Amino acid sequence: MSNTFGNIFKLTSFGESHGIAIGGIIDGCPAGFDIDLEAIQKELDRRKPGQSKITTQRKEEDTVQILSGIFEGKTTGTPIGFTIANKNQKPEDYQHIQNQFRPSHADATYQEKYGIRDYRGGGRTSARETACRVVAGAIAKQILSTKGVEIYAFVKSVGEIKLNKNYKELDLKNIDSNIVRCPDNDVATLMINKIQEIRKLGDTIGGTIQCVVKNCPKGLGEPVFGKLHAALGGAMLSINAVKGFEYGSGFEGTQLLGSAHNDTYEIAENELRTTTNNNGGIQGGISNGEDIYFNVAFKPVATIMQDQDSFDADLNPIVIKGKGRHDPCVLPRAVPIVDAMAALVILDFLMLSQTQKL
Repeated sequence: MSNTFGNIFKLTSFGESHGIAIGGIIDGCPAGFDIDLEAIQKELDRRKPGQSKITTQRKEEDTVQILSGIFEGKTTGTPIGFTIANKNQKPEDYQHIQNQFRPSHADATYQEKYGIRDYRGGGRTSARETACRVVAGAIAKQILSTKGVEIYAFVKSVGEIKLNKNYKELDLKNIDSNIVRCPDNDVATLMINKIQEIRKLGDTIGGTIQCVVKNCPKGLGEPVFGKLHAALGGAMLSINAVKGFEYGSGFEGTQLLGSAHNDTYEIAENELRTTTNNNGGIQGGISNGEDIYFNVAFKPVATIMQDQDSFDADLNPIVIKGKGRHDPCVLPRAVPIVDAMAALVILDFLMLSQTQKL
């Protein structure tokens, strides 16, 4: 089950970073939905390597091949199988670390758990696996769009450079107007310059991504085990390099008094709505119809182009030499991954909610 995500709408992914291919099987997808294959590919293009001067220069087309489950442009209700070929493999870039443990990577823990590891680019632990999630998420987003649900993720901060605006002040249609995927072009320029500066130093930098889910149906989630925000948090924390998750007012909300933090009610268009949204669209683990918004914190990429002290498999001290093609900042390519994981959770919980109605 560690390779399967979801309860009803399920994704099982497979493959390694420098193997023949990666891919997945989506099970539980309802039948009869129109699927735009070009839209799926567009989401993959947003995640693929080599797309700009601030991402890794590994060149992969990341072209998805659908093997089953979609016929004449519609889902058939059967498992959707797909593959993405690894064409720009360079396993020789990693031969020097086959018996070495890189700082802040999963090398040592993976070796300890399984007694064997694919050292080529991290193998199964590589962020390349997330391309499979983007495919599934793109399909989930298309199904959710028929219900009016919209999902927008964007880069909110890079290091100390922050977008200090509420998402409601931004035109979220402008997320892809620049290579860092920040909807404010002035702040985006500062972010891009910072990433380039860090890259020249052979170092990396982290930051945050904010995600907004609009028009989410009310009533998704469970009050005890299966809270919607817990599922979203688990989904985001399963993404490589993620170190934190907060929704609604998050940690800053702890500085408020209850009288200031409480979301009071009003009646709007004959519906019960909240006047504020400090709870981030989720109350008691259940969606309330307001915008769901949350932040995801990403650490600096662990692979740096600098020498680092470490140890080998025989516990001898060594110096790790930075080598290969890596992102100086993962955030621009992580935006579609956050999008995808949010879509997988919302669609799965929407389908779960249907099982509780006669």
